[in-house]
Amino acid sequence: MRANFLKATAVALLASTAFTPAVAAEVFNRVATFPVVNNLPADADKSKPTVSEIISVSEDGKLLVYTDSPRKALGMVDITDPAQPKAAGFIQLEGEPTSVKVVGDRAFAAVNTGENKQNPTGHLATIDIASKKVVSKCDLGGQPDSVAAAADKSFLTIAIENERDEDLSEGAIPQMPSGSLAIVNLKGGEADCTSTRFVDVRNLSPIAPDDAEPEFVDVNGKGEIALTLQENNHLVVVDGKSGKVIDHFPAGSVTLDKIDTKKDGVIALTGKAEDVVREPDAVEWLDDDRFVTANEGDWKGGSRGFTIFNKDGKVDYESGASFEYEAVRIGHYPDKRNKKGVEVEGIAVGTFGADRLIFVGAERASVVGVYKDNGAGKAPTLLQMLPGGVGPEGLLAIPDRKLFVTASEADNREDGGPGSMVTVYARAEGTANYPTIVSADKDGLPSGWGALSGAAVDPANPGQIFEVTDSFYSQGRILTIDTTKTPAVITGAITVTRDGEPAKGLDLEGIAVRPEGGFWLASEGNPDKKENATNSQLIRVNAKGDVEEIVELPDALKSQQTRFGFEGVAVTGTGADQIVWLAVQREWKDDAKGMTKLLAYKPSDKSWGAVYYPLDKVEGGWVGLSEITAVDGGLIVIERDNLVGDAARLKKLTKVSLKGVTPAPIGGTLPVLTKTTVRDLLPDLKKPNGYVLDKVESFAIDKSGEALIITDNDGVDGSSGETQFIRLGKLNLN
Repeated sequence: MRANFLKATAVALLASTAFTPAVAAEVFNRVATFPVVNNLPADADKSKPTVSEIISVSEDGKLLVYTDSPRKALGMVDITDPAQPKAAGFIQLEGEPTSVKVVGDRAFAAVNTGENKQNPTGHLATIDIASKKVVSKCDLGGQPDSVAAAADKSFLTIAIENERDEDLSEGAIPQMPSGSLAIVNLKGGEADCTSTRFVDVRNLSPIAPDDAEPEFVDVNGKGEIALTLQENNHLVVVDGKSGKVIDHFPAGSVTLDKIDTKKDGVIALTGKAEDVVREPDAVEWLDDDRFVTANEGDWKGGSRGFTIFNKDGKVDYESGASFEYEAVRIGHYPDKRNKKGVEVEGIAVGTFGADRLIFVGAERASVVGVYKDNGAGKAPTLLQMLPGGVGPEGLLAIPDRKLFVTASEADNREDGGPGSMVTVYARAEGTANYPTIVSADKDGLPSGWGALSGAAVDPANPGQIFEVTDSFYSQGRILTIDTTKTPAVITGAITVTRDGEPAKGLDLEGIAVRPEGGFWLASEGNPDKKENATNSQLIRVNAKGDVEEIVELPDALKSQQTRFGFEGVAVTGTGADQIVWLAVQREWKDDAKGMTKLLAYKPSDKSWGAVYYPLDKVEGGWVGLSEITAVDGGLIVIERDNLVGDAARLKKLTKVSLKGVTPAPIGGTLPVLTKTTVRDLLPDLKKPNGYVLDKVESFAIDKSGEALIITDNDGVDGSSGETQFIRLGKLNLN
């Protein structure tokens, strides 16, 4: 089974790398992103967290309803036009909603009202969608989690989790009271509270049998309920009509070979995890006899994949580490959290035309895999990997409209990152526009990458660029990228070394090819760190990445440096006239406000000079430089703000002429450059229909004059992990 899956995956990837699109193939592409902060009432404090977690849809497929736990509310989004989602209302609840399901003209929300985990309480709220009013509440006697409905609308089922306190006994169970499964009949489209009955699911699992921890529910066409007991690592099948347990069985474990297990800042698929319990989270029926689980591995954790079970407990398919490999391949591996890996948490299933599709969401990798179910006994086929927003929690298939939706729960606005969002994808004939960069396999495994921070054209090989990775990783690397392919392909990587070992303390933000061979590298540094402080450095390495020289700043510059150091390097001239230009991101201590330096280092006599670059201003953020590239007659720089999404105001390419410009000695009066805007990059960054990414950090122009930019994904830390490689075509540089 596993061999079949890997073979199918390899075929799909080879097709992608060779750019041979399937004839009339239908693919999902993102058509819109809706920041949920835009849905708040006018009088709401927008600075406080607001999220979208679990999401449902009206029966006509035009109205999304999502849970916002921090706000104790439901939000609604109008997707009558999927490409133009609109705020559609906010419904305040008397507690924290944990799940929601729309049936008819009602939204049924599971609401947690408990003040602490030792005394859980909650109810099922029935909301009239038209009036946005709660019309009834059914007491559930505990803290609810997932809600699902029978296909014939005869009943609702709710997982009563009574979740554990992760700060108590290191999160170990048992922690009373136990959870259970609730079933509430629907009569005339309304919840019949008097019919509420509870199914005792204690004493089924050998793990903490007296403390069942139900997590997620789904109902098949026969009215049978699949229930996950995540912390108990157990699965239960219940007859929804009678409330009787039909079957139950352990979720089992997996052994994962060739995965990243060390927290060392290096993505290395060399580790092994044996007998890792699956600890399933979401569950969805594939048909009346099989269901698929998202194996989050939340407690003892790190199972990293998904499993298809027959309802008698037999494993029909196990993904192992294969899904995680795809996250590695497209630059979405969350190395900072690799104890648990990508943390598969969400599952959705839907029939699109003749295809039964499985959507697999990885919370920590912020990515969704789209698989085609090939039936019992056959491995599913990986079709696509989609960018999922930041921490996709809720996944929703809307087959009748050929749509798929994610609700991402992370709100990172307080740290300057993106907020929670609802993302809409449409399926149509065409070519997938994501990923934009992938890594080629090495020894049968993808190569890990991320945090791309500076580019340079390879003068010897048209269509190839060199790219560096920044200090998110513990080792600085130089990647080679084939830009003639779509997506672009990382074909190789060398680690920057010193004395035969990976060089330490590097924060590579720029690269330039030396006319004599090898590279100049710009390391940003951070002198403000309390531990392991570093300065900005210019580094000369040979073609193998071995450090041959480290050029330190002169004392007059070093004493003025801040943490906003070198962000790019470029070379003009040759021989005795060669100048190495370094872009300083923002003002240093000795700079006038709004002025940052372009430093000029002359290798022939080891002298330093500088000129001033005048920065634009924006409200709500700072502006700085993030790349520098030599062109005929001058330099191209990326000037940008640090703002994301709708707040972004400035991302552009500018040109400065060097004609008649002589860098002044350090400490003297610096000449101020005149800049000309070459291209506003905001429209380019909006075209992928996601949120506007803040870090445009790489720019290059090949021999044919074709220009490109690449964004930095911050190593999938506090961001969506998305990397955009964008071709700009030929620019007017006159």
